[in-house]
Amino acid sequence: MKISGFEVNSVRIQADNPLVAGVKGSDATRGFVTLELYTDEGVTGIGVSFIPGNVSNPLYPSLKLAVENLAELLVGEDPLQIENLYAKLMLASTGSGPGGILNIAMTSIDTALWDIKGKFLNQSVSSLLGGYRTSINTYASGQLGREKNLEDLEYIAPRLVELGFNQMKTQMGGELTASAEIQRMKVLREVLSPDIDLMCDINQLWDVNQAIQIGSRVEQYNLFWLEDVVACEDYQGLARVADALTTPICAGEYVYGIKPFRHMIEARSIDIVMIDLMRVGGITQFMKVAHMAEAFNLPVVSHLIPEVQVHTMSAIPNGLTVEYMPWSLELFVETPAIENGQIVVPNKPGLGLEFNQDVINKFKE
Repeated sequence: MKISGFEVNSVRIQADNPLVAGVKGSDATRGFVTLELYTDEGVTGIGVSFIPGNVSNPLYPSLKLAVENLAELLVGEDPLQIENLYAKLMLASTGSGPGGILNIAMTSIDTALWDIKGKFLNQSVSSLLGGYRTSINTYASGQLGREKNLEDLEYIAPRLVELGFNQMKTQMGGELTASAEIQRMKVLREVLSPDIDLMCDINQLWDVNQAIQIGSRVEQYNLFWLEDVVACEDYQGLARVADALTTPICAGEYVYGIKPFRHMIEARSIDIVMIDLMRVGGITQFMKVAHMAEAFNLPVVSHLIPEVQVHTMSAIPNGLTVEYMPWSLELFVETPAIENGQIVVPNKPGLGLEFNQDVINKFKE
């Protein structure tokens, strides 16, 4: 079997997808790059990526070009030789990375290759990667952000529970005073039962002293973790916070490739390893970091694209929970089901996903 061709599209869809009915989302849009990788035996693999962070990133058009140029190098190659092809593309791109748009573009390629392999062997990607379980905990994300006021938090959080979520994430880092930050956690914990896990993302907006001061004051609200409390590469600062608090510290989504995770873990900076599929460079690299974390007895959580991450996270014994961020749901005909607070691995070969061509044709640029 050989790769025979590809199609790459830029698709711009609504940036936010509120899970709770009646909650208005943002009017902004977010650009995705979709890849369909064709073979001479009729097996097609799909991949998707986008630039995390700002909705209107000026480098977004460059991502489509990067995916196209990388895919062109694969024509005529055996798609089952994933590590070999990964190395070939990285070597060809020497000087452009590791990191940045190269890693994000490689995610589309790598994901499509795993999809092809699963379809060709009639196995789910989760099964190919290890097949540790068929479902895994998932948490609602992107619903309780710092742009929401206290009344919004009181309304949305209980309704996420009604939708079947036993875990959910909110944010701090947007208030002018520590007391105002803490009030947000107080309000949420008052409307949620103690057995609902509540995580909180800071998005690198605090310094070490703020993280320790505010973090210690919210420990009474039993947070499941505090996430990205300081700058992502301040490993010593993260370690100081982790040592000072009993609340677990989670980080990793902002770093590129696999090597920074080694330094972060060796510095004992974090209690929970968060891996962003796009910044790490795809499924192949995700698994290397996950196994590295396992060697240090650390749990792993995923960041974004739950439709793909259900496969990586369900394949590893140290997978803790999948971030259910609904940004990319619209791109697919059917997405993994949520049952009893868990996201279920599709019982189909490959990723078990199919692009919604009506959406792609309507919103492609």
